[in-house]
This record gives sequence, structure tokens and C-alpha cells, in this order.
Amino acid sequence: MTLIADGHPFHYEMENLCRLFFPYESIRTVAQAPDGADGVAAYTGMRRDGNALTLTARLSAGGRSSEASRTVPAAALGREKECERILAVLLFGLLVRECGFRPQWGILTGVRPIKLLRRLSEEMGTQRAAERFRSGFLVSPEKIRLSLSTMENEKRILSLSRPDSYSLYVSIPFCPTRCSYCSFVSQSVGRAEKLVAPYVELLCRELSAAARVARELSLRLESVYVGGGTPTTLSPEQLSALLGTIRERFDLTPCREFTVEAGRPDTVTPERLAALKRYGVTRISINPQTMNDEVLRRIGRKHTSAQTLEAFALARRAGFGNINMDLIAGLPGDSLESFRETVRRVLALGPESVTVHTLALKRSSRLNLSGEDFHPDPGAAAGMLDFAGENLFAAGYRPYYLYRQSRMVGNLENTGWAKPGYESYYNVYVMDETHTILACGAGAVTKVRDPGSDRLKRIFNFKYPYEYISRHEEMMTRKKQVKQEYDQFRK
Repeated sequence: MTLIADGHPFHYEMENLCRLFFPYESIRTVAQAPDGADGVAAYTGMRRDGNALTLTARLSAGGRSSEASRTVPAAALGREKECERILAVLLFGLLVRECGFRPQWGILTGVRPIKLLRRLSEEMGTQRAAERFRSGFLVSPEKIRLSLSTMENEKRILSLSRPDSYSLYVSIPFCPTRCSYCSFVSQSVGRAEKLVAPYVELLCRELSAAARVARELSLRLESVYVGGGTPTTLSPEQLSALLGTIRERFDLTPCREFTVEAGRPDTVTPERLAALKRYGVTRISINPQTMNDEVLRRIGRKHTSAQTLEAFALARRAGFGNINMDLIAGLPGDSLESFRETVRRVLALGPESVTVHTLALKRSSRLNLSGEDFHPDPGAAAGMLDFAGENLFAAGYRPYYLYRQSRMVGNLENTGWAKPGYESYYNVYVMDETHTILACGAGAVTKVRDPGSDRLKRIFNFKYPYEYISRHEEMMTRKKQVKQEYDQFRK
């Protein structure tokens, strides 16, 4: 597909919009139509004529051509975001008519729609903000209701954060196997076994350095999240060393939540659960993704649905009263009825929270690189989310955080549902970018938030475990940047 961006700088947003409707085509962006162009071509242009500004979108496909334009005062040039929005609305209308598909989030392609809704609500009131979502961004009534409910339910958690608050994220980039849809920096333990022990040792060293920085800045720890990857691929002894370092080095007195992802059911053992309990973990996540064994096999997960049930029962017997379970809508080989059965079986277990994801077709995933002829149905994925939402709500769960990813099937969303009082603090804080996130481990990104404004400074760790190990001294110096950033904020 060819995208022509004529006289405006909104290339990225126009590309994202085109990708909603043509997810399996490469998009080439040019300044003018190339000679002999064929296939689908989208033109987006911005032209000034005296005191007027004309925004135009044109779509050519299959010998058909359609166009939409709007003229606004030239003063709109000073409101770049508004020009971008209008151009997106024009192009969106043409794409909907051509493709016969209307994404429920309208022209919104960003990661944090709830954050946008909250900002608009603070500026103009909730009712007008909802109307802005409907008429200005073309969001469906269903997604507006979901957004309003999510925004309302996360208010309590956001109100608990203080200017001196921070959360801690710890990355364990190892898994039993690599799922076909995964693009995270994770490696199968079988291939990276020699890296695990030195990785844990150096990670404990980085955690100690992060704790020193937090103490020097007099920061208050609100939540801890150990994710991955699959943290429970570590042995019970390695888990004990890691969690013991966190408990010893950080002041956990004010900490409201300590989460460890026990994501793969086949890594959940009594010994690992005992280690989690011993060091004060309060919340775990056991993630089946689906309860269909054939779908599990197809996506490269070696566990079965029976092992999910066994892992959940083990966790309950170990005394865990706050368990999350992750599901994914739109997986290869899954059907609407199969997904419905997954939801029914998970709800029968009664976890305290359920996170419903939509499959995202990431560039670096095996599913995308393998050339497998897999084109998920956006309508089916939307039906899966609708069924999950209706049944979770009926069972007493409420949406409390929501985010989006690039290349999601149908431009849909991931939503965290929880029984009241069991929401994950960390999930809300990281999605809202409420306060600083100190992040340790390979692929981790520290986000230093200015307590007095929305300014955010990102400090990146090395991406891969071997790089994290071999260049650890160089990486450790980056932790000093956290204090430097706070010193700048406080001037």
C-alpha cells in the first residue's frame, strides 16, 4: 500500500490508521504519488490558500476512487494536533467505506486511551469528554462505556500515589518455551540455561544499587512487580535469592502489593510457591491464555489446561488469595465458542482478577516471521472480548486498567478486570505513568517521572540477557542517572 503525505508532518498517525484496515500489507510512505503506482493508494494532503487551510484525503483501490476534504481557518496551523485529527477523520471515513469494517476505537491508535479520557474530563467535564470521544475520535458507544467505567474504577488507586512515590519492576527474561506470538526479550531456558545463574547474581547487584538510589532520594515504594518472561522458570533457590534481595534492600513497609508472574502453569511447583510465600509475595498471575489444548500446542506452550487447573489448586493450597489469570482473544486455531468455554472454565475457578488481552501480531514474533497463513478475524476477536466483558461483569468483576498495543487484531484492547479490592496497583501506575518506575533486569526501562509535571525521562537497560551480563558495569552507571534526573526536577 502506498501512502502519500503531502504538505504535512503526520506520517506516523496516517500510517497507523492505514494499518488498521490493511494489517498484512507493507505501507510505503512518500511525499508524492510514484509513477506507475498500483494497488491501494491513500493520499493525505494539507494546503494553505490565504486565510484558509484545506485538508484532503483520497483513496484509490480496485479502480475506484473516493475523496473527502475540509476547509478550516489558517490559524489552525497553530493547533497541529487538531489538524492531524481532522485529517485522520477524513481518511478513516474513506477506509471504512472501502473496507466495510469500522474499528470500535475509531481513529484512536495510541496506547493509553484512558489517560486521554481523563485529561479531557479534567479540561471539560466527563460528559463532554465522552462526547469528544464519540464525535471527535469516532469511538463506539461500547468502548466509551468501557473507558468511562475503567477511568472511574482506577481513581482510588491513582489517588494513593504521592509526589515521592515509586514502583519497582524486575525483569526475568526466560521462559520454558517461546510462544509463537511473543515479541518480548525472553529466551527459552533450555537454550539459555548457562545465562540464568550469572543473570540472577547480577540482577541482585542492580537491585541493591536501585535501592540505594531510592533511599538517597527518600522515595516511597508503592508496588513491586516481578515479570518477564516467566519468573518461575528460576529454581526455588534462585527465586529465594532474588526475592530475599528485594526484601532486604528495599523498604517494603509502605508497599501495597508484591506481584510475581507465575505465568506458565508448568512452572508452578510447591517449592516455588513456598519461596514466594516466604518472602512476602501477595499477588501472583497464573496465565493459561486459553483452556483449549490444541490452541496451546499451536502457539508453542507445552502445558495443558489440566496443568492450569493443577497450578491454580496448588496456589490456593499454598495460601494465595490474590490470583490473576491472563487470556488472549484471537489466538491461532481458536474459535468464538472455544474462547467462550475458556472464559467459563476460568470463571469457575474464581480468580481475583482476569486480564483479557487481544492478540497483537508483532513483527519479531515467530507467528509473524514463520510465514504461516494466519489472518485473524477482527469481528471474531471483538465477539470474544464482548463475551468476556459481559460475563466478567455479571460475575462481579470490574474493568480497572486498559491499554492498547500496535498491530492488535481489530485495533482492540487489553483490559484488566478485578473483583473490587483486588485491582493491581502496579498495572494502574505503569499504564497511567503516575509516578517513577525503577526497572531492573534485561530489557527493563526505568521511567523517571517529574513529581511536579508530566515530564518523563526513560533510562534503558541492555536488551538481551547476554548483553546485560557482558556489559553490566557499563549498565550499572545508568542507575546514577535516576538521581541526576530528580536533582534536575527539584531545581
